[in-house]
Amino acid sequence: MQITTSTVSLTVEDVAASKTFFITHLGYQETAATDDFAALVRADAAVDIVLLRRGTEVLPAAQRDRHAAGLILAFTLTGLEAEEKRLRDEGVEITMPLREEPWGERLFQITDPNGVVIQFVEWAAAPDTEHA
Repeated sequence: MQITTSTVSLTVEDVAASKTFFITHLGYQETAATDDFAALVRADAAVDIVLLRRGTEVLPAAQRDRHAAGLILAFTLTGLEAEEKRLRDEGVEITMPLREEPWGERLFQITDPNGVVIQFVEWAAAPDTEHA
């Protein structure tokens, strides 16, 4: 198997709200969209995102009413403090303040209008395999 792209599909109530959030604050670009669907990409290594409206009939019946919950969309980056400041300056609520874990992971979280948790991570030191 050779994977050429990774995509996460998120089922949300309001596709337009999440789409606008990802484009405005996280630098995604729309490649396709309808009222019930949006495909978003970035030019870097970030995962592609597909947003599907909860209840849409393109989903199997057992999945139609599920909502993106219990999921953290995590991005590893450099310049964590600058990114937190940029988002704060844009009016994005930081829903988990910047902190450092004992194993060297530095992180903070934001949440999109549909409750999708987005975490930004930067390693303060090489990951400690004892805590992995």
